[in-house]
Amino acid sequence: MAGRSDDTQRSPQEFYGDELARRRGEAGLTQVQLSEMCVISPQMIAHFEAGRRRPRVDDARRLDQALGTDGFFYRWRLSMDEGRYPDHFAAAAELEALAITLRFYGATLVPGILQTSAYARAVFVAGSANYVPEAIERSVANRIARASILAQATPEVWALFDESVIRRTIGGPAVMAEQLRHIADLGRGGRVRVHVLPFDVGAHSLLESMVVLKRFTDAPPVAYVEGLKTGRLLDNPAVVEDCESAYDLALGDALPIAASLALLEEAAKEFERDQ
Repeated sequence: MAGRSDDTQRSPQEFYGDELARRRGEAGLTQVQLSEMCVISPQMIAHFEAGRRRPRVDDARRLDQALGTDGFFYRWRLSMDEGRYPDHFAAAAELEALAITLRFYGATLVPGILQTSAYARAVFVAGSANYVPEAIERSVANRIARASILAQATPEVWALFDESVIRRTIGGPAVMAEQLRHIADLGRGGRVRVHVLPFDVGAHSLLESMVVLKRFTDAPPVAYVEGLKTGRLLDNPAVVEDCESAYDLALGDALPIAASLALLEEAAKEFERDQ
């Protein structure tokens, strides 16, 4: 996904444009040739690729038809209108649904795709000074909907947690017990490979940030990092490789799967005793 520097925080619209330019290049088409196939002006194609304009829904359909992208640009265009996710996460959410491998690292929170409704609700309420219950419930529903991919054969999912994720009480003991058992059940069922970085490891290679690594069948890998009210998709190959190396180093410091699941279940029992 070429185009902008990895030092630039890209909007979903800009990421859309970069992906369009990459797919067009792979198809061996110029902007003029693509414009003729889609009955869109070359200037408008240039605007799309620069992230200055977003295509109309019908335009997105024609882009998919011309590029043979099986509804990719249409679905992504719809997600930009739906407002289901914050702007900084919309593109990352679209790519999450297309990935064949997802590797999560949770530094302080359970990654969204693995959260229970009660846990997600507690997170959203804590982040709102004056919240509207209906808005909170919409956010919870959107977050839980992402977990539908766990019912499919792909993607392959890895989850690596700092021990602080399973020790911090979010939503109360009952919520935490349910959350930890949910993750353990996914691990026991073989759907998610679960590892925990225990406190006694001390410093490790992922201390600075949460990260999600995504791989695809027909596109280069990307990394996504997130902070308070902001997130960045990284697609510079060298940067993504560094993120993957950092993940591998941390994974080497983590507990094996069996020990990690046992730690989750023991923590769940402790929370249940505290209810």
